[in-house]
Amino acid sequence: MVFGRGVLRAGDTWALTPASFARVRAVVDYVAANEASFARAAGQGRAPRIVFSGGWAEAAEGAHPPPQGWREGDLMLRQALAAGLDRHAELRAETRSRSTLENLLHTVEDGLLDGHAFGPGQPLGIVSHTWHLPRIRYLARRALGLRGPALLDVHASGGEALPRWWREPAARTASRLWFLGARDAAGLLRRERRLVTSMRRVDRLARHRRDPAGGECAVVPPHPGPGASGGA
Repeated sequence: MVFGRGVLRAGDTWALTPASFARVRAVVDYVAANEASFARAAGQGRAPRIVFSGGWAEAAEGAHPPPQGWREGDLMLRQALAAGLDRHAELRAETRSRSTLENLLHTVEDGLLDGHAFGPGQPLGIVSHTWHLPRIRYLARRALGLRGPALLDVHASGGEALPRWWREPAARTASRLWFLGARDAAGLLRRERRLVTSMRRVDRLARHRRDPAGGECAVVPPHPGPGASGGA
């Protein structure tokens, strides 16, 4: 499962951010390094499947939705097809999620993991940047009931600077606190919406403190929200 990291407007069209592209490259490299295992699974009637999950970075950046066909999952899937990844696995895309939590929940709701039972002997691969993977693991445990060796980290690198040191740990801590007591998908999503709203309020206050007069100030880079797809 490959997690998107945003898209960019390019004139009348859209393109993957360098970080999203790096995650596609990571799964292409992983398959190439494990080609024999993929072929063996296919030969045993267990066709490997790779899901490219992502709509747009609304939770992380407040981004507006791109048109259908130009969302994170769409563009990552096209890049994977161009790299010939369909020779080794079934490729699917989930394109309506706005956060990491929604990546997981919508992928399941859309049936994109149907037919696959995950556990220590057959883990679900999660492809993202190293700083993002711990939050994916936490949310996969809450949303899918998968933990520990039932998940396999596939590390992407490049495409972006490491988020400011406090951003991602703060998002992980906030997620753990806000999701306490949520027992189903609907409850998790409600909690996440409230958390996103609260974290945006904190960002606005921080920007105001840096520029209380309301004049020009430095642009603050977007940060990954609690379940950000750009997150991820």
